[in-house]
Amino acid sequence: QVQLVESGGGSVQAGGSLRLSCVVSGYTRPSCMGWFRQAPGKEREGVARIRLISSNLYYTDYTDSVKARFSISRDNAKNTLYLQMNSLKPEDTAVYHCAAAVGQCSGADVQDGHFAYWGQGTQVTVSS
Repeated sequence: QVQLVESGGGSVQAGGSLRLSCVVSGYTRPSCMGWFRQAPGKEREGVARIRLISSNLYYTDYTDSVKARFSISRDNAKNTLYLQMNSLKPEDTAVYHCAAAVGQCSGADVQDGHFAYWGQGTQVTVSS
C-alpha cells in the first residue's frame, strides 16, 4: 500500500520560510513527484515537480509564481520529498499536498504526470 505523509506546515509571517516534508512508503524512488496546493475557493495548482532524467540525475520544474523562492528536492535514502519555501507571501496560503506519479513525468507543465498517489495535505498560512 502506497502512503504519502506530509509534515512541516504551519503559520508564518510574510517573508518567512517553511520546509515541507513528504515521506513515501510502499513505493520506492518514484520517477516523478510533485507538490500541489489548493487555496479556499480555488482550483488545485501544481507548485513544483521533480523528475528523473537518468540514473541519479533529476530535473525540477516550478510554477512561475514560486520560481526563485521555492525549491523542491528529494532524499532517496529516506524516500522523502521536500519543499523549501522562502520569502513566503500571503498568496502562498493553501493546503499543500505531495504526490507521486506512476511512471515518468509527462508534458512540460508542472502538473503533467499520472499522479496516482497523494498525501493528506498540510496547511500553510502566511499572514501579512
